[in-house]
Amino acid sequence: MRRAVVAGVTCLLVGGVGYAAADVVDLAPGVLTHDGASIDPPTPTGSASASPSWVPLPAAAGSGPSPDGTSTPTPSAAGTPPTTAGLTKALGALAKDPWLGPSVGISVRDGLTGTELYAVDPATPRAPASTTKILSAFAAVRSLDLDARMSTRVVTGGTPGEIVLVAGGDTMIGDGPSNPDVVPGHAGLATLADEVAASLRSRGAGPVTLRVDATYAAGPRLPAKWKAIDVRDGFTQGVAMLGRASQRPRIGTPSVAVAEDSVAASLGALLNKRGVSTTVTPIRGHGTPAPAAAQELGSVESATYREVLDLALTVSDDALTENLVRQAMVSVGQSPAALLAPPNFVRSTLAAAGVTTAGMATLDTSGLAYGQFVSASTISEVLALATSGREPDLQAAVAKLPVAGLTGTLSKRYQSSTTKSVAGIPRAKTGTLTGISSLAGTTVTADGRLLTFTILADRVPPSSGTLGARAALDRFVTALTLCGCR
Repeated sequence: MRRAVVAGVTCLLVGGVGYAAADVVDLAPGVLTHDGASIDPPTPTGSASASPSWVPLPAAAGSGPSPDGTSTPTPSAAGTPPTTAGLTKALGALAKDPWLGPSVGISVRDGLTGTELYAVDPATPRAPASTTKILSAFAAVRSLDLDARMSTRVVTGGTPGEIVLVAGGDTMIGDGPSNPDVVPGHAGLATLADEVAASLRSRGAGPVTLRVDATYAAGPRLPAKWKAIDVRDGFTQGVAMLGRASQRPRIGTPSVAVAEDSVAASLGALLNKRGVSTTVTPIRGHGTPAPAAAQELGSVESATYREVLDLALTVSDDALTENLVRQAMVSVGQSPAALLAPPNFVRSTLAAAGVTTAGMATLDTSGLAYGQFVSASTISEVLALATSGREPDLQAAVAKLPVAGLTGTLSKRYQSSTTKSVAGIPRAKTGTLTGISSLAGTTVTADGRLLTFTILADRVPPSSGTLGARAALDRFVTALTLCGCR
């Protein structure tokens, strides 16, 4: 069965946001890896002339609404699966593309059954870069109530005239009024200041001192092996449980050193403008907890965890991914305080679900650190849990991954003469560090069959190898998408 034309794509372009270090090269080649601005990659081994139409989001077998309430297609009713022989013929030469280097792991699975149809050394652990976020997303959806929201509160302190800003996990608080139509800025400091000022006036309060309680889900500001230079140069930011949307990472602009102090200073200024004389006390460490019997003076709520996770995956936000995993740990009664506790939590969650973790050695949950290893099999098995419908919340997250040529870290890819014919079809998480290129996600074949793919290359050639490997990955997925391979 051929693919049916779909009027649009349900994943919308996310704009106005920063991009994390591990994948910034996918949108601004050369910045992170010091590669050249452009290259002329080798001519692909093979190509197809078909021009597939856009297709629906991948969904689980069966019918009915998805976890976010929208209707989902039923790929089980359409599409003939490719054969291993057919895939080998179509992909064999592309898997050996010199731009991928000598260390490549590949796993292609049937999206409905999870059966591995094509593989190249999938069990060998390799550096995954930001495709690690797929594993972290699984841990998050397994532990968090994705329809819940993060609350940022101001409460009374332990001494007269003291008020406490209590962090609740939201690092995308807007500077103005709360805006229910956006994710960054869903909760607004101006709205919080209005509520707090009104509460204080009703109490007849005089001048106040504002401090921060950032003890919720507290852990190291920089995960293991993160480089301070990446924060300094705006590729990422420190991990916190409180922050402003206007200070999300921006390339070339140093990230704020202590996000909690920045929020407190802004709130203090807004309270002063509302006639409440406010002195702000800088935080030390994570601060101290607000009194157990404190009374709430005001609060604002973030977008849902589901929406925040979708954003983290779309723009490959390292700090935001780390934040969500730490909150997931707290939700199941675990502490993220130890340096390696979050990656260990992800690994134990995978193992508990029966996912292969042999050889897995991770230092963070975002893939930014060097010296990490995950097999293509591990990532491939997690994707299969999503597309087969065994993990509905993960299915919804995978269905929102960046779309080839359209959104997030794939928005500038699949635009060459050899790959543009599949733009709008593959959805994938990118992974890019110097010497490392990876891609993992879903696609639909020319015969309408949903497949998953995971490709890890961690010894790509020097010089312009990052761009060359990226182009090679895209050609591989293009061939996979265009073929029936029976």
